[in-house]
Amino acid sequence: MKRIFLSLLSALMMLPAMAQNFEDYFEDRTLRLDYIFAGSRQQQHIALDQLNVSPRWYGKRQRLADLPVEGNGQITMRSKKTGEVIYRNSFSTLFQEWLTYDESVTGTKSFENVFLVPFPKDTVNITVDLRNNRREIVTTLTHQVVPSDILIRHIGESDITPYDLLQQARDTARCIHIAFVAEGYTESEMPIFLKDAETATEALFAHEPFKSLRDRFNIVAVKSPSRESGTSEPRKGIWKNTALHSHFDTFYSDRYLTTLHLKKLHDWLAGIPYEHIIVLVNTDSYGGGGILNSYNLSMTHHRLYKPVVVHEFGHSFAGLADEYAYENEPIPMYPTDVEPWEPNITTLKDFHDKWENMMDPDTKIPTPLTAEKDQIGLYEGAGYSLTGVYRGAQDCRMRTNSNPEFCPICREAITKLIKFYTE
Repeated sequence: MKRIFLSLLSALMMLPAMAQNFEDYFEDRTLRLDYIFAGSRQQQHIALDQLNVSPRWYGKRQRLADLPVEGNGQITMRSKKTGEVIYRNSFSTLFQEWLTYDESVTGTKSFENVFLVPFPKDTVNITVDLRNNRREIVTTLTHQVVPSDILIRHIGESDITPYDLLQQARDTARCIHIAFVAEGYTESEMPIFLKDAETATEALFAHEPFKSLRDRFNIVAVKSPSRESGTSEPRKGIWKNTALHSHFDTFYSDRYLTTLHLKKLHDWLAGIPYEHIIVLVNTDSYGGGGILNSYNLSMTHHRLYKPVVVHEFGHSFAGLADEYAYENEPIPMYPTDVEPWEPNITTLKDFHDKWENMMDPDTKIPTPLTAEKDQIGLYEGAGYSLTGVYRGAQDCRMRTNSNPEFCPICREAITKLIKFYTE
């Protein structure tokens, strides 16, 4: 029954909703929703923090109620008058990741989260829900937004952060907007940032399918200055005053480089054309992170900069899972009796909508590493687990930094997503 339910859920998510005309429901403005997610592993809470409005909307204008990936959470906007779903999007969060660590058993923490939706013409109800690793909703919040509310903060109308256009899409009305954001670069170091942003751009579009579909992306470099150069490294006792207060040692992992200041991140971006965010951190220490529909963050002056920034964009843009495994995994991220929503890994509980049609019918399970190098199969060891979770190729950009390309499964998933947003 579980398998049938998940199959139906996946199918319904991909079905086109009734054709919706963007102008019937929305203005050409962005509603920025600031939330606080808080709690422990036992109980989680969602609280609305602030509503903001900025000029122009840079997200999707078609397939408004459809989801290309499920995510670890979803935001749904419904017309108050009719109850009709008029917009949906998915996301993942650092809060949900923190809940997998032992600290969440005895402690309580709060995390900022920011989501962008088109500004409604009429009153709407917005629902935010968080899901666990069994794809079950664990907490939800529904609140009302009245467009005429005088307490909706206006942003992005003046004092806009300086930015450069790195690449203009062929059709700026139907494209994917990416903003590179400077972190740990002082005002005098902005020429270095721009060079680093150009390096990341070329690294990304050296990979298929980004290479073939390059003209569907609009890219800007946002020159947010920091008072000090670099980033904080708590393990070394180093704390820097930077634009986004990023730091290594997130969740006590020495290479996990993140920022927890999402409101500040979006403040720097107010009034700028953006939807997806790549934060470039001015450090030569190895690290980074990528969170679906939140941000991709990468160091810039380590020798592995280019493969890391591309790998993390696989997470933040396409919702791809990591395809490597740990020798010791304290808490399984992917229960083997539940099919992961990520398109590039499987537990074989509901595999039929993934890469089954790319495999030979007589493929062995698990597929041995002695198989042909390019053979699509079911290779055990993915999603941090050595057993019970499978990937489709022996190697991939989502598995190792040394592999030069995304595997065919990831390429297909990225292609579908790009076309979802731009066709």
